[in-house]
Amino acid sequence: MNRLEESIRQLQSWLDESDNVVFFGGAGVSTESGVPDFRSVDGLYHQKYSENPETILSHSYFMGNPGGFYRFYRDKMLPLWAQPNDAHKKLAELERAGKLRAVITQNIDGLHQKAGSREVLELHGSVLRNYCMDCGKFYGAEAVAAGEGLPRCSCGGLIKPDVVLYEEALDESVMYRAVDYIRRADVLIVGGTSLVVYPAAGLIRYYRGDRLVLINLQPTDYDRYANLTINAKIGEVFRQIRV
Repeated sequence: MNRLEESIRQLQSWLDESDNVVFFGGAGVSTESGVPDFRSVDGLYHQKYSENPETILSHSYFMGNPGGFYRFYRDKMLPLWAQPNDAHKKLAELERAGKLRAVITQNIDGLHQKAGSREVLELHGSVLRNYCMDCGKFYGAEAVAAGEGLPRCSCGGLIKPDVVLYEEALDESVMYRAVDYIRRADVLIVGGTSLVVYPAAGLIRYYRGDRLVLINLQPTDYDRYANLTINAKIGEVFRQIRV
């Protein structure tokens, strides 16, 4: 038995023994669905644009140049074609089986819900929700994805994606619920995240248990705190988990 097989067997054992599992995931959870991440070799930060993606996806850029924002956003941030992969599906199964209490995600693609997960805490919002900045009316993703130029509400106001842009604060109520789930968890699985984006990355410091599992292709700065590290694709790992 190789190291990966041993690690998956250990994870399986902990899942079998627990009914209080919490999953905290990042962009790597969705890359196997074809959704690009930001910081990998092929990620958005390594692609060539006239301006840095982090600049384009900032509050000040959106307010000052909404046309430029939406050109990038429609091109790179609306993977409405994407389908859940094995990780999304297995997490939904674990929840239905009474094992998983919540999914806490940094992703904005809605794939966890599409896979069937119900208790999903979206730290950075969702591309599937959009609202008028004037009257507050909500719109689906299609209202933003369709056409060119600026998406406008029936009242004439500018429609903004319900996502947390750079320079914007995270929703305090979502953060509070995430902290509560993590603090109470028996098993905390952190997957597909390099744990460099704060304040979200700091959430795992609230974990009080002794079954912290980190699943990521590359090592992270938090590996030394983990009880189990698995350097593999998260879909490959969850594909081998029995519910």
